[in-house]
Amino acid sequence: MLNEFRAFAMKGNVIDLAVGIIIGAAFGAIVSSLVGDIIMPIIGAITGGLDFSNYFTPLSKSVTANNLADAKKQGAVLAWGNFLTLTLNFIIIAFVMFGAIRFVNRLKRKDEAAPSAPPKLTKQEELLTEIRDLLKKA
Repeated sequence: MLNEFRAFAMKGNVIDLAVGIIIGAAFGAIVSSLVGDIIMPIIGAITGGLDFSNYFTPLSKSVTANNLADAKKQGAVLAWGNFLTLTLNFIIIAFVMFGAIRFVNRLKRKDEAAPSAPPKLTKQEELLTEIRDLLKKA
């Protein structure tokens, strides 16, 4: 059973998947930083200093706080600003992935379109080619 598991784990697809998950996690952190540290402050500046992550609707009368962290401590809140931020994060990730896959597909098409070297002839084919050429001269 251990040998079977090792054979399964060492298959190329499993290792490729593991590498993809690790890179995906790192890529997710980069995109989260892009959204939280660059895009959302720009949107906030355009909209007059709005910070979407602190937008919420209190669901309890005991919630009196002005920021989301304190409001969650006081009671139930509907954190729709955080949801909006995460939705924007998803859209940006999807767009970046679309662009990356599109770029890779273009590179693949260019490689496929590039003429490849003619296959090497066998000795018999070389001999037949020489005979053909000699017959053409005659």
